[in-house]
Amino acid sequence: MAKKKFERTKPHVNVGTIGHIDHGKTTLTAAITKVLAKASASNKYV
Repeated sequence: MAKKKFERTKPHVNVGTIGHIDHGKTTLTAAITKVLAKASASNKYV
């Protein structure tokens, strides 16, 4: 039985971070997500 095709209804983006271990990549990503969530109450980033 074939799987139902997933329909993507919202815009999306993949973000990659490059850097050395323990240099704040996760912290930076979390901060950006928090700012975007505050800027647009209609969108949920978290």
